[in-house]
Parts: sequence; C-alpha cells; structure tokens
Amino acid sequence: MSVPQVAIVGRPNVGKSSLFNWLAHIRLAIVDDQSGVTRDRMTTLIEANERYFELIDTGGMGGEDEDDLTADVRRQIELAINAADVILLVVDVQTGLMPLDEMVAERLRGVEKPVILVANKSDQKHQEIQSEEFHKLGRGHVLCTSTTQNRNRDRLLELIVERLPEPNEETVATPQMKLAIVGRRNVGKSTFVNTLVETERMIVSEVPGTTRDSVDVRFELDGQTFIAMDTPGLRKRKSQRTDLEYYGSHRAQRSVRRADVVLMFFDATETVSKVDKQLMGYVMENHKPCIFVINKWDMLHGSVETERWVRYLRAQFPSLAYAPIGFITGQTGKNVKALLNHSTMLFKQSRERVSTGVLNRLIRAAIDAHQPPLYQNRRPKIYYATQVATEPPTVVLMCAEPKAFGNDYRRYLLGVLRDHLSFGEVPIKLYLHRRHRNDTGPEED
Repeated sequence: MSVPQVAIVGRPNVGKSSLFNWLAHIRLAIVDDQSGVTRDRMTTLIEANERYFELIDTGGMGGEDEDDLTADVRRQIELAINAADVILLVVDVQTGLMPLDEMVAERLRGVEKPVILVANKSDQKHQEIQSEEFHKLGRGHVLCTSTTQNRNRDRLLELIVERLPEPNEETVATPQMKLAIVGRRNVGKSTFVNTLVETERMIVSEVPGTTRDSVDVRFELDGQTFIAMDTPGLRKRKSQRTDLEYYGSHRAQRSVRRADVVLMFFDATETVSKVDKQLMGYVMENHKPCIFVINKWDMLHGSVETERWVRYLRAQFPSLAYAPIGFITGQTGKNVKALLNHSTMLFKQSRERVSTGVLNRLIRAAIDAHQPPLYQNRRPKIYYATQVATEPPTVVLMCAEPKAFGNDYRRYLLGVLRDHLSFGEVPIKLYLHRRHRNDTGPEED
C-alpha cells in the first residue's frame, strides 16, 4: 500500500506551519505572523513508532489571498483533505474559538476520516482550561500542544499512528484495475470506451463536452477485469461557463485519484494545449502511472510521424521521460489490446516491492560510480536504503544530512533506481531522511 497521508488544516495563523516544522524536526515551511504565507501544499515524510506517513501543510481556510490566488489556495486545501487518511484540525488557544474555526469544522463534518483536534500555542499549563471551549466543534478530545515549549509532540504522533490505516499484505490475486481515461474535449475518450466494452455503453458525439460526469464501465479481457472511468473533457478554467463544467472537472480529478493507471489522450491532429499540461500536472501530483495515448492515428501515417510525436511529447513533458507512449485508433480498435496489456504492466510495476538487500547494493554501486558533491567540506554519506510503500514505489535513503544532497544528485539516484529496478515506467517517490541515533537499519534480505 502507499504511504498514508496526514493533512494539517485550520484557519489562517493558528500555527499550522510551525506545527509542521515541529513534527518534521526540520524547518521546511515558512513561519510568519502574517496570515496567508502558506499557499501550496508542503509535504514531508515522518517516521513514528515504526510507521511512515506523509505530513501535509496547507494554507489557511477562509482567508483571502492578497495576490488574488484564493481559489488556487482553496484547491490545494481540498486536494490535501481528499488525499488524507488522517486530518489534524488546528486551533489557537491564545485567540480562542473564532467563527472561522467553526467554518473549518463544518467543512470537515462530512469527511469520513479520523480528525484530531489540536489546540496549538498552549505554551502554559493553565491554558489547557481555555481549550475546553473548542469542544463546541464536536471533535471530542482536544490535544493541547506548544511548538515553542515542545509540549505533547510524542503524544500527537502516537494519536496519529493509532489512526493510520492498518498496513495490509499484498494479495496474490490480481485485483480489478481502474483505468482513468482523461484528456481535453473531443479527443475520442468515449469512443475508446465503447471499443473496449464492444457495446454502446457511452454516448458518443462529435459535439465537444458530451460526457459531463465520470462514468465507470466494467469489462473483461483475457480473464482480467478492468474498470474504465470515462471522464469529462476538460477546458480552461476561465472557459468553464456552467456549474456542470465546473463539477465535471472536479469529477475528472477524482477519477485520477481513484485510478491505478491513467490514460492521457491526445488527438493526433492537434498540438498539446495548456489544458493538457495542467491535467498532466494533476496526474503527477498524485503520482499515478500514466501512458500518453495518441488517438485517431489513422489520420496520420508513417514512422516519421510516430517519431515526430515521440520527440514532441518528450519536449513538452521532460519530467515524464519514463512514461510510455501508445498510438491507437479508438474507433477501429487498432492497438487497443496492446495498450491495455501495457497498462497492466504499469499496474504491476507500481505494486512491486524490492528487497532491502537489492536496494542497498544498488545504492552503494551508484555512489561508488558517482560520488555526491562535497557539503561543508565533507562527503555526504548514505547509510542504508529501504522501500517503505508501493503504489507508488516509495524509497527512503537514511543519511546524516538530507540537505547535503542537491537536486541534481537526487535526480541521479532516482535515475539509477528507474534504470535498474522493476518499476522503471512508473512514478517513484524518493526521500532522504535523517538517520536517528542507534538506528542500524533493517536486516538485508
């Protein structure tokens, strides 16, 4: 299973970023008395009681961004809430219960996930009495914390770990694979689904935007069960003129989050658009295996055109050089079965687990071949590597100082993993984590 996620939410200026840095034991998020400093989601890997989870810092709910980015900040908060397995609802003891706190609590009312109510800035013991008013939010026990006085950090971590989903063993049986079929309008997504299921299950029309909701279609091929999720064609946000289009785009994003593999459709006769890049950005944010699918290939011919499209896509999406590219004609079914077979391969890759021994030998060889640059006149050292999750494969490198490894060297190590392990065509999460004292690492197998 993938690494669980824990989202920190709350109104502006309750100390969410301070709490994030405090739990992470490193200053990552910007902390300032001015509200609205945090806009994008900030993520880091935390280890507590032999469990790993990703901690996510978010912007203040209910605040207005001075640079007119309020809608983008809210979107990032919603993404964090949707992805989270556990939510930390943070309030401020010193200012007391505010209307915005109640608004945040109301937003979380229908969320069927564990919520821990954290009364932050409880610097003094007597302030715990003041925290009792937060029981009005209906979240039960209130945990008082102070990042400046280091109060109740261990207890908060214990509560988080208790509420994380139980790690499950990988099942031998092959589960249903969910395919999200995404792309901008009129690239042939619904026609492709009809070809898959060999029946008119989807409305197919030349009018752009016919599909207004995400539709799940179950079908079987060679004894394997698939669920194809046809999604609304996306357009620029400023062109979304109706509520149907607005909610359609959100449902398409939900399908991406649910998917095991994403098929990103392009029309062979059209160039890549800004909408395509925005959509692929969302796919990358969610670390989903993806295949670029060039549809309507019957309108173009020859290996020259194929090579041109490959070069073009690699130039448009340089950080996705590992993603496969498929050329199909959805209407006739040409190359469709090969596309599904490759999707199955990606699904298996995303669920692969590599032994600690194999990982450590590979990392040691990579370091011997290319030493990391000096940091503060010393050569940085990696003690050991371990894979902590799948879907996506998540690898942690334990070292003395994570900051000693720059982005170029991290990309080098990621390339080594991709070139030599069994998940070379799917996203890989790579974390460099500071080793604790007396941590000898896991036994190699």
